[in-house]
Amino acid sequence: MGPQEHKVERRLAAIFAADVAGYARLMSQDEVGTLQTLTAHRETMDRLIAKHGGRIANTAGDSVLAEFPSAVNAVQCAVDVQKALALASQNTPKERRVRFRIGVHVGDVILRGSDLLGDGVNIAARLESLADPGGVCLSEVAYGYVRRAVPLAFTDLGPQKVKNIEEPVRAYAVCNLTSAPMNETPTADANLLRVPDKPFIAVLPFTNLSGDPEQEYFADGITEDLIAALSRCRWLFVIARNSVFTLKGRAVDIKEVSRQLGVRYVLEGSVRKAGNRVRITTQLVEAVTGTDIWAGRFDRDLTDIFALQDEITESVVSAIEPSLQAAEIERARAKATNNLEAYDLYLRALPEFYAFTEQGFRRAEALLRQAVERDPGYAEAWGALADCRGRLVVGGWTEDWDADAARSREAALQAVQCDPDNARVLAVAAWSLASLSGVLERAVTFCERALYLQPNSSFVLANCGWVLIYTDECERALACLEKARRLNPLDPRGYITLNAIGAVHFMGSRFQEAEQFTRRALEMNPNHPIALRYLTAALAQMGRLAEAAEVGRVLQSTRWEAMRTHLNRSCYRNPKKRELLFDGLRKAGVRV
Repeated sequence: MGPQEHKVERRLAAIFAADVAGYARLMSQDEVGTLQTLTAHRETMDRLIAKHGGRIANTAGDSVLAEFPSAVNAVQCAVDVQKALALASQNTPKERRVRFRIGVHVGDVILRGSDLLGDGVNIAARLESLADPGGVCLSEVAYGYVRRAVPLAFTDLGPQKVKNIEEPVRAYAVCNLTSAPMNETPTADANLLRVPDKPFIAVLPFTNLSGDPEQEYFADGITEDLIAALSRCRWLFVIARNSVFTLKGRAVDIKEVSRQLGVRYVLEGSVRKAGNRVRITTQLVEAVTGTDIWAGRFDRDLTDIFALQDEITESVVSAIEPSLQAAEIERARAKATNNLEAYDLYLRALPEFYAFTEQGFRRAEALLRQAVERDPGYAEAWGALADCRGRLVVGGWTEDWDADAARSREAALQAVQCDPDNARVLAVAAWSLASLSGVLERAVTFCERALYLQPNSSFVLANCGWVLIYTDECERALACLEKARRLNPLDPRGYITLNAIGAVHFMGSRFQEAEQFTRRALEMNPNHPIALRYLTAALAQMGRLAEAAEVGRVLQSTRWEAMRTHLNRSCYRNPKKRELLFDGLRKAGVRV
């Protein structure tokens, strides 16, 4: 064997791939400081890899590749690394933190000398690119080995199409990473590490027991109302409607729900509606142990439906926190309308709205207009009407942009006038005024009020995140959007939040991160115009003009003319941010 030849062998290994997020940006800002921090972080990482029985195979600048004898060792090491590095960086400004993404896969590898090669390595590297900065992402194979062996919660990211891998790779993200390394945090009950210490709760879709499929909307509406009411408690973290409704109609294990959603409490129940009578049964479960905390059964006339919702909400929050102040319980009470006909129309509009199609929005709009005709003081119906009209405008489904934008603004302002302490309508109004009308100062006022009243609502956080992008508060926007993702981990329309995160990174000239998040959004919703817009501009600003032009052509094949009108009407507090976007689009050959 010649001196340059190496024996080649194959084996099964757990592969750990790590890379620095935004490395080029960090180096351009502070080359010396970044290299010093990277060196210190690498020392920590190398020590922990050795501690967990791993072997470093390949390194190149800001990346590390290692193999472990087991998936459990690899995942425990990845989590400990992220916790240790987060602790070491806690006094560093966020924009200058050196944060790694880590991917873990179990697969066949080729060993050549000390290097690892093969598809197993490629998949681990692709998983790393899917992870959030400071996060850990696993393949389905690795997840199968560790899900019952380590005290962690995971979010199912679904099948992911990744570069140079023919078959989609199902990915799982580790959630609830805390600041202390897991091996240094002994506890009598490891299950407690599966969920945060804060009171997170999921309201599962209530079962329709009416025997009439047409009453399904009523059971769904009760569920949504309880989510909204519980979200008004500022100390309670409530998983968003879109995530819990992915579990609708499925037989679910409460402990698995706890792990999937990262919650300590689960509220489930059923609704039976017959004529003017309704029966609701509910059960609150401490999900980690499966312990029943509270249960209730209620038979009421429909005229008492709003008082019944208040009663359930008060029982739930009191069961979770007996010392809860009376003011918090009062805030949770939802007196939307006393008009049952208007309420029924509103509930019928919700599934149409959540279809997120042009025809769905139009059908919802018609029902909501009837609702506000029957009760002109119905704030939530006015807010949903403003949201409907706004979605039609930004989706390019309008022939008179200015008139429809004005209708959205008028409905939003009417909603706020009807209930100035309703965080949901405040958030819709803030979004409508900022994104459609350019009324930034008033939008900010509504946004701040909404975040004060309901800081743990995914809906409020996502809408306000977009507002903060327009007002050039990108780091705060990013914090809101990341929190919204945590509260809505299984959202089928998570591409909306991913788009917003991509926009934040773009406006901060972090073009690689913008590319990452917009591509993830496009995996969920191919040809989505907003994702295509920011991806086109990001690629162009990175000098990848051929790729930018290709994506730009796809962008212009969508409803681009209507979208272009929206883009030109948009108002940014910092005009340079909009020009950065326009400049990128022009470089890609897109007419703006």
